[in-house]
Amino acid sequence: MTSAHRAASTLQASAPAGPVELKDRPVQLPGSRLALWCLNRAGWQLDFDGLPARQGVIAVYPHTSNWDFIVGIFAKWAMGLNVTIWGKDSLFRIPLFGPWLRWMGGVPVNRSAPGGIVEDMARQMREARERDEFMWLVVAPEGTRSLGPGWRSGFYRVALSAQVPLALAHLDFGRRRVGVHSCLQLGGDPDLDFAEIESRLGTARGCRPDQAAPIKLV
Repeated sequence: MTSAHRAASTLQASAPAGPVELKDRPVQLPGSRLALWCLNRAGWQLDFDGLPARQGVIAVYPHTSNWDFIVGIFAKWAMGLNVTIWGKDSLFRIPLFGPWLRWMGGVPVNRSAPGGIVEDMARQMREARERDEFMWLVVAPEGTRSLGPGWRSGFYRVALSAQVPLALAHLDFGRRRVGVHSCLQLGGDPDLDFAEIESRLGTARGCRPDQAAPIKLV
């Protein structure tokens, strides 16, 4: 090997890794035909052809309206997903709704101290993989329906720490499509990872398009 080849090999080895698309979806789930029928009757099409692994993180974008939750719940049932859902801790204090949200897999998040739940969730993901248990976390990374500066990092840190796939889910009111757009194995370089995420989700139009946050870490 020449010195030029050795230098090129060293440069390639030290270069940050970009995300890799996971096209194989071996995990197939029996969804609700009734929920799918309801979505179709409302004019929505479902995008879902399985998952790449039994553990992972789903990032949902954009989140601009209360209608997102309604469409998202029907999509969840139609896909057959039994998932963990992060939500604002204040939602869990609402009578009746709070207990129902917990029953749906909801986990309250205190935004002022999110670090603990990130590491705890990553640990649970790793343990679920060791036991071959199904565990997917669903997060709306914007963290709010109002316009924000970007995406919160919790979902990203969980996927990296647990070394699980990141599924990108869109709520596209423009095309009336909902579901898993694509799946990635993150490389760990935020610039490269988010450039790929933006290229795949950037055209999704929210119910209130002016309230969609830019796809970048804050």
